[in-house]
Amino acid sequence: MILEDFNLENAERRLCNEALTTAGNIVGAASLLGITRHALKRRIVKLGLEWPRRAGESAAVSASASAHTS
Repeated sequence: MILEDFNLENAERRLCNEALTTAGNIVGAASLLGITRHALKRRIVKLGLEWPRRAGESAAVSASASAHTS
């Protein structure tokens, strides 16, 4: 992963989005990140991520929208 800046929140958002997209669910994504599912749920709320994603919405669109809100 290449960071465009040194913004920790943006890096965390990208990692969470990537893990959720790769795993397809919160338990699997939390496992990929090495955290509990409860910790991931707290991060989803803190970062304003949408999960589960609405049908037809791509991860790229969601990540792009999240990046513009911070």
